[in-house]
Amino acid sequence: MTLRLGLGLPQTGTYDMSRDVTAAARAAEESGYDSVWVLERLMRPEEPLDDMYLIPGARWADYFRSVADPLVTLSLAAAVTERVKLGSAVLVGTLHPPFLLARALGSLDAASGGRVIAGFGTGWSRDEYRAAGADHAGRGAALDELLDVCEAVWGPDPVPAYEGRNTRFPVSAVGPKPAARIPVLLAAGNERAQRRLVRRADGWLPSMVTNEQVAAGRARLAELAAEQGRDPSELSVTVRASVQLSEKPVDGARKTYQGSAEQIVEDLRGAAAGADEVLLDTQLTSRDVDELIEKGRLLVKAARDAGV
Repeated sequence: MTLRLGLGLPQTGTYDMSRDVTAAARAAEESGYDSVWVLERLMRPEEPLDDMYLIPGARWADYFRSVADPLVTLSLAAAVTERVKLGSAVLVGTLHPPFLLARALGSLDAASGGRVIAGFGTGWSRDEYRAAGADHAGRGAALDELLDVCEAVWGPDPVPAYEGRNTRFPVSAVGPKPAARIPVLLAAGNERAQRRLVRRADGWLPSMVTNEQVAAGRARLAELAAEQGRDPSELSVTVRASVQLSEKPVDGARKTYQGSAEQIVEDLRGAAAGADEVLLDTQLTSRDVDELIEKGRLLVKAARDAGV
């Protein structure tokens, strides 16, 4: 089966939100991408409580200073496309009131004709949790509640009700319903989260991983699925890849998805052993949207020409 390819949409401060998102989304669809994707980052504290990604000593990236709202960005993309899926990689779902987030995603799915993919994570920044008025310590339980609320709001019951720890609503009509079943992907960076994924989600959404780590992670999910009586083939794997494309090959040791188009195609070929889809994100290494679009077209053509 051909590896599906997604393109990261331009959201950071170097891009013009009034035109660049729609331009990139149109180009992605025209070029043959299967999906377009957004990320979520609320802020860049000057004196953060946590190091970036909880890596000791890691400074927060400059692009965190301005990252456009993910649902606004996906709505812009939905309005100018007809085919590509609209994914989040990831929404820090536990920063949002569950009922409001479920309604927003349901509305976006209805408006786009059933194209939403809901990728959720729990984040890592205590500063963002404080800014959103959310409980950092209880984020695991909050994610479970979000998944419960999404099931109620998106499900077939025309008048659902829910009683949870923080979210409660009586028997109520809640619409519009999604146009199709919204797949849920989870970042799931540890064993406990992987067990939740197998119980409750449709797939895994790792980032900053090697192909070997992807294959090992998929194998572990298959083991957990077998333990819980679930068919492992029901679980998809979508990898978020930060791409550093260069005109010439990188000699010697290099990071995955760093180098020439040919080297990145070989990385994609290797990813196919463990992944169903790879999201190629070049926004942080592109000067402007024209370069982002050009890189996107080059990569998808090189991959398809190589039979990936």
